[in-house]
Amino acid sequence: MISHQVGICSWSLRPESPEALVLDVEACGVTAVQLALVPLDIDSRWKQCQSILSDSGVSILSGMLEPVGEDYSTLETIAKTGGVRQDSIWPQTLERTKQSAQIASDLELSLVTFHAGFLPHEVSQERTKMLDRLGEIADIFEENEIEIAFETGQENAEILSGVLEELTHPNIGVNFDPANMILYGQGDPVGAIKRLEPWVRQVHIKDAIATEVAGTWGSEVVVGTGDVDWNSFLAAVPQGVDLVIEREAGESRVSDIQTAIAFLKERGC
Repeated sequence: MISHQVGICSWSLRPESPEALVLDVEACGVTAVQLALVPLDIDSRWKQCQSILSDSGVSILSGMLEPVGEDYSTLETIAKTGGVRQDSIWPQTLERTKQSAQIASDLELSLVTFHAGFLPHEVSQERTKMLDRLGEIADIFEENEIEIAFETGQENAEILSGVLEELTHPNIGVNFDPANMILYGQGDPVGAIKRLEPWVRQVHIKDAIATEVAGTWGSEVVVGTGDVDWNSFLAAVPQGVDLVIEREAGESRVSDIQTAIAFLKERGC
């Protein structure tokens, strides 16, 4: 029997309030979420989120930080705007990081994930700048006794493992998303998770089909219908790591997540 807790990314359900999130989570048939943290800072409807979820029996597995100004319109725009890359917006992202770290601490979370941005492979001023910023973010969360995890996909496993080895920060891990490896064309998810295994802190359950046109996105699809080799992939997930279902495409989110939950149950998760 594989030992993992299963949850849902709150943003996948696009809830307008904590109460709406609870209803959708209950409809999906699980009792845990990864929670987007920014709404708790900017939307008054989310101020009582923790008590509402707790009273409904929904636990929070981890948080998600969204850097300021990310533009996912195309691969080109996200390469320019993702994570900590943008100089003009870095002060805003840093301030949001501090606010999210405090929120995560108040929620007593132990893990927060985010996209670092497309990390350069070659030694350069841009690479040094981004790694310095990631180290600063790690320090902020470490002060609150919270680990951070970079989401996979925007670079291949070789580049990401090199960055992690260079940072040598005990507070930094990986949130492994197999679909992102396919969506961004960054290699085989099974081989990648094996290489990154020492750093894996959480796994997103998401599926995708690779693009046939270079320079464009692949397509996110319902779990079990894409290119992820799930049997081999799940066998490579470290024991005890939470599996969090993420669905960012389509208009049948609850139904698609229910399918993913049934898919995991069939495989003993």
